Amino acid sequence: MKAFRCRVCDNSLYFENSLCVSCKTALGFSRAERAIVPVDENGRYVDASGLIWHVCKNLNLSGCTWLAPVAGGQCFACDLTRTRPNNENLEGLAEFPDAEKAKRHLVFELDTLGFPVVGKDIDPENGLAFDLLSSVAENVVIGHEAGIITIDLAESDAAYREKVRARLAEPYRTMLGHFRHEVGHYYEWQLVRGADLMARSRELFGDESTDYQAEIDRHYSQGPPDGWEKSYISTYATMHPFEDFAETWAHYLHICDTVETAGEYGLTAVASPATFSSFRDLVVGIWVPLTAALNMINRSMGKEDLYPFVIPAPVLDKLEFVAALAPRS
Repeated sequence: MKAFRCRVCDNSLYFENSLCVSCKTALGFSRAERAIVPVDENGRYVDASGLIWHVCKNLNLSGCTWLAPVAGGQCFACDLTRTRPNNENLEGLAEFPDAEKAKRHLVFELDTLGFPVVGKDIDPENGLAFDLLSSVAENVVIGHEAGIITIDLAESDAAYREKVRARLAEPYRTMLGHFRHEVGHYYEWQLVRGADLMARSRELFGDESTDYQAEIDRHYSQGPPDGWEKSYISTYATMHPFEDFAETWAHYLHICDTVETAGEYGLTAVASPATFSSFRDLVVGIWVPLTAALNMINRSMGKEDLYPFVIPAPVLDKLEFVAALAPRS
């Protein structure tokens, strides 16, 4: 994440800011400029080419600060949401902003890495869309199918999420993590299609044609195989090759985003993961010592480790495969 600054007074800003706390200037996020920009009293921003942008209509609904091309319309990120809780579902609406915030963070990072983000409104067959559903009124299963990512908004509640994390014995569980994992399924579907890539993917992750439901049943009845930590990033990754890829993809995004953020705030000399010719070198040379330090900082505050994972050599190979899918690699 970038270290944003106010264009009016140069005060530091967070990605979610709709108002500069220093000079009180109203703000909006320009996806085209990848910057937080000032907007006038009517919520308008005029870019360098003369185009007029408007604060997204969902500012008060979901906290969205992104700019939309039409007055009273919604932004690109909000357009990706196909389904949300209805206005009568007050509990679902209260959980909705956290999911939308995580989704905007995800889109920003995908843009940074150069991955195409195309909505199903533009490409119904291969595009991406999100169903952000409330399990208050229905059973919601987090997952991906043919470009539709389903997220359970109950995961916005920290107490609920921690209960699930403890029950599943997971070391890490966040809303942003769900988005990163599920979008990994989408990009595997989109990018790993050619014969060469499929062959290498099977070497690293296994045969994706293995019966998925049977592997789920095995995983939840028997648990991960002995010695799983020598070849996988998590126990969930052992369930099926699809899940191994998605977990690896999620960690690729974790690493890229955290390293870039650390560079922006002066914690490392690395301006961008893209400056490394080898993702393996980035992980070994920057990520491992950085997370060791951050873990100890968390412990100094009485918190759990920021990154409670170990990356064995086979996972490095998998991470390099995923990193090579980036258009800018």
